[in-house]
Amino acid sequence: MDRGPLLQPVLIERAGDVLSFTLNRPDAGNEISGPMFDAMTAALRSEAATPSARVLRISANGECFCTGRERAGRDAVSIRAEVSRLIELKRLVRATSMISIAQVQGDALGFGFGLAILCDFTLVSSRASLAFPEMRKGLPPAAIMAYVGRYALPKALFPMVLFGDPLTPVIALEAGLITRVCEPDALRADADALAERILALDDAGARQCKMFFQAAEESPIEQNFRGATDMLTVTSLRLMQDR
Repeated sequence: MDRGPLLQPVLIERAGDVLSFTLNRPDAGNEISGPMFDAMTAALRSEAATPSARVLRISANGECFCTGRERAGRDAVSIRAEVSRLIELKRLVRATSMISIAQVQGDALGFGFGLAILCDFTLVSSRASLAFPEMRKGLPPAAIMAYVGRYALPKALFPMVLFGDPLTPVIALEAGLITRVCEPDALRADADALAERILALDDAGARQCKMFFQAAEESPIEQNFRGATDMLTVTSLRLMQDR
């Protein structure tokens, strides 16, 4: 039997050029469950196979953005499967050609904070609390440490993941982990305005810009120069043909 929208743990909607994920387990702090992982992964795989949306928006209902993920595994096989599933979602969020926006209206902890950081733009309410609390239970947040060093300097970042202390959005902004601190009442409007700016860009150009930006972060400069030569040649020809 089909579940009503209010019972769906994550609401996945397409409106024009925007694909939206709304975390919808407010009574559980919007922890990501197995079905939520599966639904978001399926939507991102579908989009990768046939790109149509230009903006991905991730938000949440309730007071918290996301306080982590459910852990049900009790043996090596099931734990590895859970970790592989969460990493696949992160990989797809980072790799999508859509420009992604995290709209963080409340607390973002552990996996939730890591997911928000992965988005191209991370807008956070000034009232939110942020943290990597895993080490308080003796669990190094390896799935976050795999990439978070691309956003913040080691001397600022290591104490955050080692001690798990709550961070204010201002501290996270200064460290480079988020894009903007917003007044709570203005957060949605700020995200709307950002989405409109993205949609006003040339579609192919925006996708190429994201692709090259990410590739350049991970490649030697000489390889980047060769790639820039190829991209600028192809893009310049396309733009001349479109005129």
